[in-house]
Amino acid sequence: NDLPESYDVDDLLPAIRGGLTVDGELYAAPFYGESSMIMYRKDLMEEAGMEMPSEPTWADVKKAAEAMTDKDNEVYGICLRGKAGWGENMAFLTAMSNSYGARWFDEDWKPQFDSDAWKATLTDYLDMMNKYGPPGAASNGFNENLALFQQGKCGMWIDATVAASFVTNPKDSTVADKVGFALAPDKGLGKRGNWLWAWSLGIPAGTDAEDAAKKFVAWATSKAYTELVASKEGWANVPPGTRQSLYDNPEYQKVPFAKMTLESINSADPTNPTVDPVPYTGVQFVAIPEFAGIATQVGQEFSAALAGQQSAEEALQKAQTLTAEEMEAAGY
Repeated sequence: NDLPESYDVDDLLPAIRGGLTVDGELYAAPFYGESSMIMYRKDLMEEAGMEMPSEPTWADVKKAAEAMTDKDNEVYGICLRGKAGWGENMAFLTAMSNSYGARWFDEDWKPQFDSDAWKATLTDYLDMMNKYGPPGAASNGFNENLALFQQGKCGMWIDATVAASFVTNPKDSTVADKVGFALAPDKGLGKRGNWLWAWSLGIPAGTDAEDAAKKFVAWATSKAYTELVASKEGWANVPPGTRQSLYDNPEYQKVPFAKMTLESINSADPTNPTVDPVPYTGVQFVAIPEFAGIATQVGQEFSAALAGQQSAEEALQKAQTLTAEEMEAAGY
């Protein structure tokens, strides 16, 4: 609350700022913000005689994945996170589940993995990945899928908006000039399957270098820092997703993924993430201390299902049991 006036705190995107604010106080400054979106191969879509809608449904995605899959040539219609972890496969699957009408907990903090909506989410995910995904997907996280996409092996990849600058960078990506972008899919229920996250800088209480830390945080998350990066690395490589002024900048508007990144961030609502009401905030996570531990265990069950070690039903049953036990132990 004592950043210099030039910092322009009101320039921070409301969705990102809101996620770092408690009772009107900003507790951290966002270095970059992200949602998730579809990155897809325009050339493969064209060859399949299809067009990606700007607001696709999961049915559209499945149809495109099928059309683009050419396993003989190591081209897989869809690459999605399969590696276990609360911030790996569960970030994707929780966001996907929101669009299917699922939720982690009902209003009494009872786990909901025994619901039809979760069953539909996991079943469709496993079906798509088994038919149109790359081999060994149960060990693929963000980095592994990024490498596959850059090597031209993915027709579509639904993941962090920040990946857009990597897949369109001709130094690293063999398909840099062939990538299109679309909003994460929905099921027509009013929620899209995209998340919201900010990578932020905060200062621990009790530090002996508070003034220096504040000075650094104010600089590293400022408009001036963005301009510095642009002058050295180009506008496509500046930290995205934190400031409205960046998206108002005519130079940044030329970046092919700028508009879709902003639309994706703005379409995620951490205070109202699900179709049915919930007692928690957070889009692809539940903002309680126990979540990381519980969701990593659940992620292991879902990853095991993707690896063919158990059925969707078995994975969901185990997820329901372990989540209920952990929540009870934590006193909910």
